[in-house]
Amino acid sequence: MTDIPRDVPPPSALPDAVAPPTSDDSLPAMQITGLVKRFGQKTAVAGLDLEVPSGSFYGLVGPNGAGKTTTLSMATGLLRPDAGAVRIHGVDVWTQPVEAKRLIGNLADGVRLFDRLTGEQLVTYTGMMFGLAREDVAARTADLLRIMDLQEAAGTPVVDYSAGMTKKVALACALVHAPRLLVLDEPFESVDPVSAANIEDILRGYTASGGTVIVSSHSMDLVQRMCDHVAVIAQGRLLASGTVDQVRAGQTLQDRFVELVGGRHHAEGPQWLRQS
Repeated sequence: MTDIPRDVPPPSALPDAVAPPTSDDSLPAMQITGLVKRFGQKTAVAGLDLEVPSGSFYGLVGPNGAGKTTTLSMATGLLRPDAGAVRIHGVDVWTQPVEAKRLIGNLADGVRLFDRLTGEQLVTYTGMMFGLAREDVAARTADLLRIMDLQEAAGTPVVDYSAGMTKKVALACALVHAPRLLVLDEPFESVDPVSAANIEDILRGYTASGGTVIVSSHSMDLVQRMCDHVAVIAQGRLLASGTVDQVRAGQTLQDRFVELVGGRHHAEGPQWLRQS
């Protein structure tokens, strides 16, 4: 197995990570109740309630500044809410953080990686933090680097990866401990079409086997094609949720989204911009 540089914090910094998570299969994969987050005078999330069925492929959509990333950061234990609760398969994220985080694979927007590690070292280190046996970590790391088409870059420091390669190795880290819930913020951003198709296949197989995926994306076509459930939020509030067919109500998801959120300008643009 690849060695981890000495200046990286040891996986033993999480001494309770080996304990098996306790969870209830009959409960929603994620249940958000009364979630609130304020930044100074601005309320980013305003009493949000959301239930994600177990085994679903769930899309979370909203305009820029809607509170999507803030909501997912609180739901995965990265940002403490001002009020409300989040449960992952019945496990409270903030009173049982270690147990909850073992159930989650998280691809968060803007979270820094240990990018001085190689791709292989980074995925290996992540698996070790979750208490996996060394032989299991090695096998899983090899599998993930192969399916992410990162084998040739396995020995390259992540700091030298392209944006798309960095996204893929971060997704490999989210998958290495075989979580029951994947939370992905813009997972296909900067990823080439071939890699995106491979990732879609992985995620479809994951949900078909009982896993749950929550994906935040600005691509309505992607959400309509891949997801079976969707929630629309704006200004930190839930506007609609349900199956994709229920939410779009006979329209395309994009048209329904614009109708719910508002703000579209039916204008031809300024006169000076016209070419004739």
